[in-house]
Amino acid sequence: MATPRSVYLGPRLRRLRRELGLTQAQVASDLEISPSYVALMERNQRPLTADILLRLARTYSLDLSDLTMDDSSDYQARLSAVLKDPLFADIDLRALEISDVAMNFPGISEAILRLHTAWAERQLELADMGAGTSQDAVADPVAEVQRFLAARRNCFPALDEAAEAIAAKAADTGGLASHLKIRHGLRLRMVPSDVMGDTLRRFDRHRDEIWLDDGLDTASQNFQIAIQLAYIELRSAIETVIKDAAAISEAGLPLLRRALASYAAAAIVMPYDAFARAADAKGYDVEALARSFGTSFEQVAHRLTTLQKPGQERVPFFFIRLDRAGNVSKRLDGAGFPFARHGGGCPLWNVHRTFSEPREILTQWLELPDGNRFFSIARTVTSGGGGFGIPRVERAVALGCAAQHAHRLIYTRNQPELSADDATPIGVTCRLCQRIDCTTRSAPPIGRQLLPDDYHRGQAPFAFADR
Repeated sequence: MATPRSVYLGPRLRRLRRELGLTQAQVASDLEISPSYVALMERNQRPLTADILLRLARTYSLDLSDLTMDDSSDYQARLSAVLKDPLFADIDLRALEISDVAMNFPGISEAILRLHTAWAERQLELADMGAGTSQDAVADPVAEVQRFLAARRNCFPALDEAAEAIAAKAADTGGLASHLKIRHGLRLRMVPSDVMGDTLRRFDRHRDEIWLDDGLDTASQNFQIAIQLAYIELRSAIETVIKDAAAISEAGLPLLRRALASYAAAAIVMPYDAFARAADAKGYDVEALARSFGTSFEQVAHRLTTLQKPGQERVPFFFIRLDRAGNVSKRLDGAGFPFARHGGGCPLWNVHRTFSEPREILTQWLELPDGNRFFSIARTVTSGGGGFGIPRVERAVALGCAAQHAHRLIYTRNQPELSADDATPIGVTCRLCQRIDCTTRSAPPIGRQLLPDDYHRGQAPFAFADR
């Protein structure tokens, strides 16, 4: 007679209990076992027998395959990604050791991941404080959300997986609008801009309708439908991510919720696996990807910054969006690019030149004062409009990656004359840039003493005492 199979699934059992909002005593009562035995199972000091697994599945309407799925490969991929941080560069961390920890000590693995995330957030906060306006930086809800996203490399695998399932169901029913109707009984209604006023999307609960501004282009319509689906079907998944945002203020939480809903919408319109494969195949050609997925240039550029699912990483990108005056309205960093958190960026970066060459993709190699090089593409994008007299907003977006990944981009492969050796020397911002001979400098760098000189004027706007 075969012996009933027993497995140790303590962390999974504890996570399941917490997701259901139950205490150990409640689970014990439901399964007709003692609370102490539940505690022992959660600490991996007792196994989950086949009988207990069946009781769990029956009591809470769970799939046995979900209960017994091995988490070790996910932990191993996530740990491996975290342990590549330069903080651990001098430690000999072998793949076998990481695998052993992930497989045999899932609780320790989770603790390491949480600690590293908290450390990364604190580092970003300290960087803001070091810019000289610490009180404003800490109190700024936009900066809080940016730090939260950056600490997680703007990647949320749980949202990606849930969104991919929605995309598959929508494909089976004929598209997002059909899925909205069949699954939720909500009808899509296109409404003239003068009726919508300043609103692009409205959920009319009384009529069971989603109203969209009929001036939106197809890509924007699909994205707005996807955002509404994210709020309806992925609300629980989004709130689970938000629970990990202890450092976000009350003012920042709505912004974070909106950012995560937009992330989920992009994942619905551009599902991770299909989009990542297409990105590789097309050499990260933003315009070609936009045509393939029926999205905009900006939506694709933004989505490319999220392809860092552990074990399935693609080229890590940074992204920035700004207006003609240089005001930054969106910034995402997955490539280690040191954005200027306060003050303007470097005028030598050609993202500022795109407004004189609208809709054209400008490419550029960049070299920072520390010698690190990045490759960047930049282009203008337009929102609004849709009819005569309707205001349009023109902005510039830039997408870039570190030098070691640039060979994977079609923009470098098809321009052999474009060499990293010809990189444009730029700074993060004038106050932090020590390139004292720069003729475009707008302010002296911190730590340099100005040289008073009444007799001559050099090409650079400032002269320094220690030149």
